[in-house]
Amino acid sequence: MTSSTIFSGVSPISLPAAATGGNSPLTLRDMLSFLRMRWRWIVATTLVFLAMAGIYVLSAEPTFVASTQLVIFPQVSGTEAQRSFAEDAFIEGQLEIARSSDVIGETVRALGLDTDPGFVDQAPSLQDRAKNWLMGISSESDPESQEAVGTGPRQAQPQAEDDRIQDRAIATLLNMIGIRRVGSSTIIEISAAASTPQRAVDIADMLARQYIQKNIAMKANASRQYSEWLARFVSEQQRGLAEAASALASFTSNPRDQFKLAELQSATDARRTLYENTLNQLTEARQRITYPVSDATIVSQATLPLSKARPRSALIIAFASAVGLGVGLALAMIRHAGDRRIIRPHQIAESGGLPFVTLLATSRRIRNGHPARFLAAGTGSSTAAYPVIPGMAELSATVVGLRRKRRVVIGIVAVNPGGGASTIACELAVLSSISGAHTLLIDAAAQKSSLSKSIAPHSSTGLVDVLENGELIQTAALALTPTLKFLPLGKVEAVTPAIRLSSRRTQLSFAELKKEFDAIFVDISAFSASPDANAIAPELDGVLLVTSHGRTSIDDTMRVIDTLRNVGAEILGAIINHAPKRIES
Repeated sequence: MTSSTIFSGVSPISLPAAATGGNSPLTLRDMLSFLRMRWRWIVATTLVFLAMAGIYVLSAEPTFVASTQLVIFPQVSGTEAQRSFAEDAFIEGQLEIARSSDVIGETVRALGLDTDPGFVDQAPSLQDRAKNWLMGISSESDPESQEAVGTGPRQAQPQAEDDRIQDRAIATLLNMIGIRRVGSSTIIEISAAASTPQRAVDIADMLARQYIQKNIAMKANASRQYSEWLARFVSEQQRGLAEAASALASFTSNPRDQFKLAELQSATDARRTLYENTLNQLTEARQRITYPVSDATIVSQATLPLSKARPRSALIIAFASAVGLGVGLALAMIRHAGDRRIIRPHQIAESGGLPFVTLLATSRRIRNGHPARFLAAGTGSSTAAYPVIPGMAELSATVVGLRRKRRVVIGIVAVNPGGGASTIACELAVLSSISGAHTLLIDAAAQKSSLSKSIAPHSSTGLVDVLENGELIQTAALALTPTLKFLPLGKVEAVTPAIRLSSRRTQLSFAELKKEFDAIFVDISAFSASPDANAIAPELDGVLLVTSHGRTSIDDTMRVIDTLRNVGAEILGAIINHAPKRIES
């Protein structure tokens, strides 16, 4: 079995009768409501991240990047597949040579970077630190090596200090350069980052030249080693050729076997041919030592960069915006999930199992700060002025339906002071009288009798007096319109009228009032400010609970509902007052 729950001003939804507190489906309206409520959190968090990004962009030292391109000439042979594989391996090897500490160190010494305090002592950037951490490299020197240096002879300390500075300069420069292969071509690109455009150009060009010199030195060294081996091999071949020629000459002087003679002649010729070929190779190797040729050449020298490469302002701002938006949404969702204030009707309906929950928007028509001052003048009101509060018409229609169920005496009580219970009671009474029902409005709010002060500020008798003498109801109840009467509070002394009514030993009887009036509305003091609601609520046909949108917590509301039910009061429904107009609509 299910019970229909009606929200005035919103679409009706059905709630299970037994299960409460279940997860309701997320709708577009819920998401839009969430954004309307928490947009300040999202915007504020995004602005904070944007401010941080702006501070970083403005304070970070600009970095300029210059690039030099070289073409590699792989010395490979074989089939097409073998050549392709060999070329890739050759170029990868050249890239590692360009990144070697020898090339980097020569570049540091050639540019004098190790003697530049601004270069050696500069702190690594956040990006460089992250890169070093990921690669397992630390720009700091090893403490054990420092201790070893400190314990060595004093004359070795200056040399160790120079080596440490040199190593730091190499490590710093290594973080500032980038070497890569351009696509699948034989071109490699050497890029260098520096704080000034000219230094970036100098580092990129010098690194390319030092790489070429390293390549030439490696080839010359290889040719020298090959030449030394060939020289030893030529000497061996020369001795072998001399021995073969001597044996041939000895055999020729006394030839006895023509076959032996031909064999010696063939061996001598082979020795001579091998010797001549080895000698030619030795000559070529010595030429390569004297005139070495590099496997790479510069095809494009570095040019002065026209703009900074880092920090990338647009990318940083976009990233900060995205992160700020995400963090703002997360914080807003956390705040929204932990917010116990009443915002949506289903919060009360599902938790309290109430038949209906009505949203009332804040009215722009203030009536000079007194919601019912105009009633004191008599009958000069026009029905066109109603309803003043948006959503009050739906609430009045619901109350008419309650009257058909013999819910005639209805109390209006707010959870906390300032909830607007007096204004709602007055509006309901006025709308009920306009519909033709004989209506009585009773001010029983002893803590703050705003209705009495507004409608009958000079009244001499009221509810307090009627409780002592029931016949005074005829004079104490002021006829505001032909169908509407108002019973002011009167002068309260020790005990409030609500508590006295709960004793059932007064001259005022709601049963007698029902015979004269079709609807009776009782304004009760706020629950948190007075115990009157607990006392008088069981004597009424039902109670309408008033909460404030975004101010009253669901925990306080549920405490009030449970307390009133425990004393035997019937909670007819709840009203969320002061709701934004967009939510009520």
